[in-house]
Amino acid sequence: MSDLIIRNGTVIDGTGGPRFAADIAVVADRIVAVGDVSAYEPALREVDASGLIVTPGWVDIHTHYDGQATWDPDLAPSSVNGVTSIVMGNCGVGFAPARPDRHDWLIRLLEGVEDIPGTALTEGMSWGWESFDEYLDVLDGLAWTVDVGAQVPHAALRTYVMGERGADHQSEATDDEIQQMRVLTASAIRNGALGFTTSRTWAHRTSSGESIGTLRATADEVVGVAKALDDVGAGVIQLISDVYQSADDELVATELDLLGRIVEEVHRPLSFTVQQNDETPDRWRDLVGRIEGWTAEGADVRAQVAVRPIGVLLGLAATANPLRRCPTYTRLHELPVAERVAHLSDPATRADIVAEHAEVRVRDFPALIHAGFDRMYPLTDPPNYEPTPEDSVAGLAAADGVEPVEKMYDLMLAEEGGQLLYMPLMNYANGDLDDVREMILSEHSMFGLSDAGAHCNVISDGTFPTTAITHWTRDRTRGEQIDLEFVVHQQTQRTAAHVGWDDRGVVAPGYLADLNIIDHERLALKPPRLVDDLPAGGTRLMQLADGYVATIKRGRVIAEDGVLTGDRPGRLQRGAQPAPA
Repeated sequence: MSDLIIRNGTVIDGTGGPRFAADIAVVADRIVAVGDVSAYEPALREVDASGLIVTPGWVDIHTHYDGQATWDPDLAPSSVNGVTSIVMGNCGVGFAPARPDRHDWLIRLLEGVEDIPGTALTEGMSWGWESFDEYLDVLDGLAWTVDVGAQVPHAALRTYVMGERGADHQSEATDDEIQQMRVLTASAIRNGALGFTTSRTWAHRTSSGESIGTLRATADEVVGVAKALDDVGAGVIQLISDVYQSADDELVATELDLLGRIVEEVHRPLSFTVQQNDETPDRWRDLVGRIEGWTAEGADVRAQVAVRPIGVLLGLAATANPLRRCPTYTRLHELPVAERVAHLSDPATRADIVAEHAEVRVRDFPALIHAGFDRMYPLTDPPNYEPTPEDSVAGLAAADGVEPVEKMYDLMLAEEGGQLLYMPLMNYANGDLDDVREMILSEHSMFGLSDAGAHCNVISDGTFPTTAITHWTRDRTRGEQIDLEFVVHQQTQRTAAHVGWDDRGVVAPGYLADLNIIDHERLALKPPRLVDDLPAGGTRLMQLADGYVATIKRGRVIAEDGVLTGDRPGRLQRGAQPAPA
């Protein structure tokens, strides 16, 4: 007898091997048979998967649910997009370790770096820990839809040891402080932290504009702390650096030297962000080449890459808004969206704002948000993540014979002010995804960077796993597609194995019964929409999907047809998980 049998499915087992037809039997939280399940009949529940594919649940190793996980058991949109295991604490930011007098600073840091509303964090988090070990103990008492793993964030660790100096990116840690951070990290790894993470990018700032304290941490500090993983013989290193996007050759050389030291002196798996920047569109190839060299010398290094552009969403209710710098609009900005739309629809108000828009003088990223009309695309249903120039605001305006600012204005008012404009920032330097395909297919890359749980009002990339399936294996028309077996492997066994979770990511006897039953032809993302379900009425972008017939976590159905069932079998995963015997 078994708890669940899935009949007649087409299995894509996560290993990268060819698909095959099979039944699957589950007892408790494990797969017990694939193929002949007669020894486990009857089952308490049967699911007919005729015409459907069955895969492992997705394993997302780059999320930022660190605060949300303390109050939200559902962890959507991950849980309604086929994800069954997540890793948080990425990019050096998180909420542990934390002395009581640093709570507000950590909230400002996450609000700035990851665009998580500070009011939601303040109201939602009850704390109850100081050390990272205590944070793990708090998490261990919670249940979620998915399994959760946590990493030690450098920024929180630094301020815990160094106090106010740790928040200053120009302050250097002393040898004694580096040793203290190393000891604390080793303790956290022993108690189940998955690794150590850090950030070295100018883009990471607190909500008040201060650079993250780890921005210019010395190589001695980063390597010294990371050596804690060697001390314990466990854990992974994850970091983000400006190495992929800076045009400053001296800075790039410094960052590459740091990465080289980590590879040479810390003998644990390493991954770091690799994307395509407009100013340095081929730098990512240099980085993959460097990884190839380190790998040839025996190191375990991966480029974390995204499966679509990293895109900001613009709109009246979003954080980013092309009208925001116009004085007339600024006076309306605090009104509810419906009232703003009413005012903005007035011809006199429209004329004033359009005139003011032309007078605004800004540079760099703000200029792109304000008037990058050739990079703004109306978000369609389903979303198109590889749009053409003709699809842009500039292209649509030219087709209609109007000025781009006029077209943008009209689009902003569409759907009662709910229309969003998609602006690809990274991975779209050439206006298509051919380079992203090359990144994805590199043997040295690994799917990551979804940032699920973060960028609540400006980016909706927690749905990367669904895009990976729909766009790359079925819908792409502007270039070559990718085999479904390859994509499934990349977001199941490959990501799971990198963090040491060898008990999942494969459909085979003995593995965790983490499964997706998918209608491949019907699978589709819906456009993201702003919802106000965070504590204190905080808003976030929520993106749902059609075509996930069922998502199963530890043998229990957590979602059916995109709707959560209320079952929450997910638990904290302390450290590496061994493969089935």
